[in-house]
Amino acid sequence: MQHRRRVKQTLSLEERLAQEAQRLREQAKRLPPGSEREILLRKARQAETGSHLSEWLRSPGLQRPE
Repeated sequence: MQHRRRVKQTLSLEERLAQEAQRLREQAKRLPPGSEREILLRKARQAETGSHLSEWLRSPGLQRPE
């Protein structure tokens, strides 16, 4: 039987997504304008959006449905 690898995350999901967005933007800066660069920038925006959504979902103002 295989054992599942468990990884204890030291950073929150929001922090990891923000770092990934920053990494992708830095990578895109080094590329000339074109489709490859646009793909990286789109992925960076998606990571930032995911980070914001996760923050919003964790916010104390959000109530559980009854």
